[in-house]
Amino acid sequence: MIKYEFLCEFMDDIRSKILEDAYQALETQGESPIAREYLLKLLDVLSTALEKYSQGNPEESKNLALQLIDQRAMLMMLKQQTDELDALKKLSINLTSSLDLPDVLDAVVTEAIRLVVNARDVNIFLYKNHKLSFGAALDSDGTRNKPWSKPRSNGLTYTVARHGQMIIVEDVHSHPLFQNIPQDWAGSIIGIPLKVGDTVVGVMNLARWKTGRFSPAELRLLSLLADQAAVAISNASLHQIISRQAFSDTVTGLPNRRALDERLEDEASAAHRNKYSFAVIMMDLDGFKEVNDTYGHGIGDEVLRYVFNFMARGVRNTDFLARYGGDELTLILTQSDLSSARIVAEKIVESMQKLKFKLPDGKNLKLGISGGIALYPIHGRTGSDLLRAADTALYQAKKYERGSFQIARGVTAPLSKIKLPE
Repeated sequence: MIKYEFLCEFMDDIRSKILEDAYQALETQGESPIAREYLLKLLDVLSTALEKYSQGNPEESKNLALQLIDQRAMLMMLKQQTDELDALKKLSINLTSSLDLPDVLDAVVTEAIRLVVNARDVNIFLYKNHKLSFGAALDSDGTRNKPWSKPRSNGLTYTVARHGQMIIVEDVHSHPLFQNIPQDWAGSIIGIPLKVGDTVVGVMNLARWKTGRFSPAELRLLSLLADQAAVAISNASLHQIISRQAFSDTVTGLPNRRALDERLEDEASAAHRNKYSFAVIMMDLDGFKEVNDTYGHGIGDEVLRYVFNFMARGVRNTDFLARYGGDELTLILTQSDLSSARIVAEKIVESMQKLKFKLPDGKNLKLGISGGIALYPIHGRTGSDLLRAADTALYQAKKYERGSFQIARGVTAPLSKIKLPE
């Protein structure tokens, strides 16, 4: 037992000496600290395994160290490629985990700043119809979506977008794209086009405080990220368009009934949570049937598009106007009471008198509007109950006083279930 323990201690001393000699050799030959650490760890593992299976011959460990040092370039290249493949795998997972555009952009900047040593910030700008719009940003301190600066028409971002080529600036103070920049701007920056085929869908800029070149590994990984990011952004944008179409009326472009139902339920939940009231106004155009009967549905659609969008321009950003169906509209006035709803109704009636639309025979379009008003929680506590209350009030207005807005009466109870005969 004593002899075995002595042998173990002896081998440990030998291995430590080999590792020390290897460290000095790598340092003398100018290897980076990261490379030295990796190679020494690898040597330690291999030496331990070798001693275990070769009856403790120190010469074999010494030969292993020499071979490892001689082949260090190839070993570091293999490690680098392994790291790049691992990074690429993470990129693929993170960029395909969502089709929501803000989430995708957030994932891209998060991965980009992780790939480059001493990165200061990453910015993404989307490119469409020859114009750039802000997409996402991330600073090294964790601050998100605060762009470093607005793209200049003759600056880096627009130049990359227009030409579709990567631009590397090793020192912003000596590059022609950064003439007359503020004095506090410093360091290096890279601009990378995000391309799907030959189409540029965006530009990603990554900046560092220090000047100098980006390493080949950093350039490779950023290029791989840019390729994947472009596809992910394109897919997310397409998903956004399709989703918007699913919730939009094809004739007027306004939100449709599906979007209205969702918004109503969300509004009712928020109102219940935060203890506020809101109004629902159902409206119907007076005289529209005559337009359809006289001029046809093509002109009728043009009239609806014109009138509904004319009304939409007068709605607050916080409110919600949707086409309910036919020539009916529904307006949700968030955080409003009955007096506010009445004022809005009066303005709607007045605005209808300002319509200017020439019909095919040269006549001026003349339309009126009637409406019904329901208030949460007085006339209903769910979206469907409020719609029925407002619709009933609209029916009363159309029947007894066209051109007026009537207020719902009493509380609208949920619809009773109808049992079908078996």
